[in-house]
This record gives sequence, C-alpha cells and structure tokens, in this order.
Amino acid sequence: MTIEMPGDVKYIIHMLEQAGYEAYAVGGCVRDILLGRIPQDWDITTSALPQEIKALFPHTVDTGIQHGTVTVLCHRVGYEVTTYRIDGEYEDNRHPRSVEFTDNLQLDLERRDFTINAMAYNETRGLVDIFGGIEDIERGVIRCVGDAGDRFDEDALRMLRAVRFSGQLGFEIEEKTRRAIAERAGNLKDISAERIRTEITKLLVAKGAGQLRTAYHTGMTKVFLPEFDRMMEMDQKNHHHIYTVGEHAMRAVEVMNCFFGIASRNWSDGELPPEIREAGRAIADRLSAKQHVMLCVTMLLHDVAKPSTMTLDENGTGHFYGHPQKGEEIAGKILRRLTFDNDTVGTVKRLVRWHDYQFADDKRAVRRAGAKIGRDMMPLLFLVQFSDILSQNPETFAPKLKRVMTALSLWQQILEEKPALELKELAVTGSDIIELGVKPGPEIGRILKGLLELVIEEPDKNNREFLLNQVLKMSCQSADNAIKY
Repeated sequence: MTIEMPGDVKYIIHMLEQAGYEAYAVGGCVRDILLGRIPQDWDITTSALPQEIKALFPHTVDTGIQHGTVTVLCHRVGYEVTTYRIDGEYEDNRHPRSVEFTDNLQLDLERRDFTINAMAYNETRGLVDIFGGIEDIERGVIRCVGDAGDRFDEDALRMLRAVRFSGQLGFEIEEKTRRAIAERAGNLKDISAERIRTEITKLLVAKGAGQLRTAYHTGMTKVFLPEFDRMMEMDQKNHHHIYTVGEHAMRAVEVMNCFFGIASRNWSDGELPPEIREAGRAIADRLSAKQHVMLCVTMLLHDVAKPSTMTLDENGTGHFYGHPQKGEEIAGKILRRLTFDNDTVGTVKRLVRWHDYQFADDKRAVRRAGAKIGRDMMPLLFLVQFSDILSQNPETFAPKLKRVMTALSLWQQILEEKPALELKELAVTGSDIIELGVKPGPEIGRILKGLLELVIEEPDKNNREFLLNQVLKMSCQSADNAIKY
C-alpha cells in the first residue's frame, strides 16, 4: 500500500532515517488518507530522542519536549515530531505522571486510543497496522487499542473522542468500548471544560451530530451538560411536537447541518422541502465556519428552558410560556461554563431569545423586527426557525414554514431598499442635533431614538433636511410643554 505524503513530511522522515533512526507518519493523518480525507495535520513518530531531532533540523520549537515532542518548521509550517514513548501511570484521568522513551514502535502504538489512530506509515517499510485499524475502518467501527477500560482510565477525554469520531466518520462504537464508556462516564468530571467544548463543537457540525445521543445514553452528558439530560427526558405533551425536548433539539441540529451540505441519518438534502432547502442553502453559503458552529449550538440549546417552564392546561396540553427569555439566561450560563468565547455566547443568547419570534406578513412589521432583533441576526434567525420547525410534528410544518418564507422574502426586499434600522444609519447624528441648540445629554439619545422609529415606519423620510425639521418641531413642543408647567 502506497500513501502519498507532502514533500515536507517525506523530507523529515528521510532526514531521520538517513541519520540511522526510524520515522513514520502516524495517527490521524494515516487514518484520514485511508478514508479518502485530507489530513488537517501530519504528525511524525521516531526512535530519535528530542535532542537528536533538534540536531538534525535548523528550525525547531520545543512544543512538548518533556513528552518527547519537537515541532520541526519547514517552509513556515510546523510538523510535530515525537519520540516513541511509553506512558507512565495516569494520576488524573488525563495526563501520565511520567513518560519513558523507547526505540520500539509497537510499544508507542500500544498507548494510543483507537485502532484507527494507531497506524504508522513510511515509504520504506509501508503501512504498520498491528491492531487491526484497516479492518475497523472497513467495518466502520471505533474500537480501543487493547483493553478499552485501561485506555479510558488513562485519559477520560477519550470517551468523548470516541463519540466525536463516531459522529465525524459515521462509525459505530464497538460494544466493549461502549460498555467501558458507560462504566466510567463519571470520570469526565476530571476533564477541563475547554477540552470538552472542543469535542462537542467538532461533533455538532459533523454528519453524525446525533451521536450526542450516545453521550447521553452512556451517561457522559450528565457530567458536562445535565440540562440536556432533562431535555431528553421531557415529553412535550403538545400536538406541535412528537419528540422529547432533547430529541427535538438533536433533530434541529441535524436539519441545520443539512443547510450547510452535511446530511445525517435522520435528514438528507433530498428530504428538505425544495423551496426551504434552496432558501436555507443561499443563507448558509454566505456564513462562516464559526457561524455554522454558533447555529448548531443554538439549535442544541434553543429549548433548554422548556423543562423549567412547562405547565399543563386543563386538557393536559403542555405550554412553555417565557421559555425563550429563560432559555437565553440558561444558555448563557452553559456556554460560559464550557468556556465559549464572548462572540459565540452573545450570538447564541440572542438567537435563543428570538428563536420563537412570530413574524407578521407585512414589510413594515419585518422592518421593525429587523431593527429589534438586529440586521446581523436576521439571516441566522431564519435558519434557526427553519430548523426548529422541521424538527417538530410534520403535520404542523406547512403554515409555519410559509410564514417564515414570507418574512424572508420581505426581508430580502427590505435589504435591497437599504432602510435605516440602526441609529448609525440615520441621515443625522448627535452632533447635528447639538448644532440646532439641543444641549448634550440623554435628550440627544431620546431624539435619535424617536427619529429612528419614524424612519423605520417610513423609510423614505430618512433624509437630513426632513429629520432636522423634525428635531426643531420636537424642540418647540418640548419648550411649549415647559412653559405650560
């Protein structure tokens, strides 16, 4: 078997071998090539010690030298080169207390997490697959190297990585591996929120995002996202919904991914209503990878407050009054707990708050909505509402989708007209108002807000002369009122 490697990787391996050492491309890059994917990184493992690696290459960085890792720089790209090693005893379900360097490749591969990540390759010796990685790729299986319990006792994060790889690759988790996860899920308490966040976000934008259900069924989400457990266990008791809150949320994530061209087991591109698919794709195509993550996180959490706001009427029907506002608060706490950045926290909170907004089929009303919700949020909100509706009861889809499509069409017309929806878009500024004799202070803000409300209702009135005349009228009225009192 021949694997085509980048020139720099070939060069590094060649230099190490020429000096009398063994060297291989290893891990995820080998796995990805065998799967027909483009590797994000190329890691190299070698029998050379860190100082011996550094002596061979002119540009290196000591990125993890205590664990045997040296970054070799070639053409301004860094490649991690790590000495074969044996990990000592793990003391915190994450890090080995010590490492021992070895010249035995098999011993190095034995410490790795899954068989599909424990393969090595170089052009001289070919593929080294001691633990059946190729067979597991062919079977579509995530299986630990050696004893699954031992691997997860060494590093509890591997349990969540198993779910993430399962979601990304569309593989099943082997039964012994799954049982070992269920037995040790509580050990995730020792893993940092940053590490957990990284795995969750990678999973949510994968074709198998729904594998978060496995994290729930094995007890992992109870540790880092107990709110999701409550969602998964709540029947909504409402004819608009045929799934629990959590299952509805997972399906909403899967629908969202469809708009970004990522099909799932429950949803494929062809299952979306054609008009909705086309409209959603047109929006998604203009968004960034980070916004894709934000939207998937939003769908996961958009109904997070339903368990705490549910009431039953006299007919036993469930209602969730105020859940968007309460959900904004709860989502913010969750995202901060998981150390999401401020931009993501702010965007997701706003989308959760407005996800249930009822658009009227009137251009003036949609302009008001755009001013209230935010011009930047509107395209994201349309995707949120499409995904939300399509994960409810199919019998209730049609009128809801029609309402959102009408609002989207009106919004597109509004964008072409370029109306003022924010204070900064008014034809006058605070300085203009001060020049008319209004004293600086809160009154300036009140006047500008009043002008904005006026031009939102009648966009053609956003011209400097008209607005300044309005300010003079407002000033006169204020003066008259002062005289009366």
